[in-house]
Amino acid sequence: MSLSETVTPASSIETFSKRKLAWSNTLGIGAMHLGCLAAPFFFSWSAVGVAAVLWWLAGGLGVCLCYHRLLTHRSFVTPKPVEYFLTILGTLCWQGGPIRWVGGHRIHHKHSDHDGDPHTPVHGFNWSHIMWALTADPPDKDPRNAAKDLQRDKGLLLIDKYHYVPQFVLAAILYACGGWAWVVWGCCVRTVFTYHATWFVNSACHTWGYRNHPTDDDSKNNWWVALLSFGEGWHNNHHAVQRAAAHGRRWFEVDMTYWAIKAMAAFGLATQIVRADPPEPIVIRSFYSADAERAA
Repeated sequence: MSLSETVTPASSIETFSKRKLAWSNTLGIGAMHLGCLAAPFFFSWSAVGVAAVLWWLAGGLGVCLCYHRLLTHRSFVTPKPVEYFLTILGTLCWQGGPIRWVGGHRIHHKHSDHDGDPHTPVHGFNWSHIMWALTADPPDKDPRNAAKDLQRDKGLLLIDKYHYVPQFVLAAILYACGGWAWVVWGCCVRTVFTYHATWFVNSACHTWGYRNHPTDDDSKNNWWVALLSFGEGWHNNHHAVQRAAAHGRRWFEVDMTYWAIKAMAAFGLATQIVRADPPEPIVIRSFYSADAERAA
């Protein structure tokens, strides 16, 4: 029996109607999508190149490597200046501050595909992909409460408070260097592409794919999501051993984020890398690292 049969299913509209609209999220996400409409009128190969590089820096290193594997799961350790720099890269994706992002993702793991999951497809595919991001968290379910360890870090608190600022700074720099073409492609197109690549992990990777591990949720490995998200699409592997730095387990499961972690390790910038042992299929429900669980 599928896990989705053990919880109360609902349509995306039904779930969306029960929540209040988060105007800041909606306006920000909407503005980025509207900005993409100008992309054909400001096309240049240099602008596309800028978008590609920033996709890797902000999406790959900032969100996948830092927000997710470093801050959420503590899959490895890096010096604080490096951690703060990577976190700032993550803010360039306009997916919210690091503390709320981390807390929300930890809650996802704790209640994966159950009613407490903030973005399960059981409540509608469109809900899991984008609608959840447009709504406010219920007053009694602040995701920041699941990231109390990060709240004790003054540097992360400061970045979290002003998480929206780096995108405006980046836009000013891009305009000065390449005009509106670089702004449209380097900010709007790149951010929207990263939005949907990230959201597909929530939606597609709990809907389509194959499973290496018998986890008690509907997580699946999806190759095309892995390509779009630098290895995050090997989602069933990740749900089985959540602290493991490597999400790809089999030879064909390409994981560029783990390659980046290994490259950092070669320069002494990543230590205490958590392995995926034991290799046999296992089920782990805990969503905190040991240190984070004690701190919380």
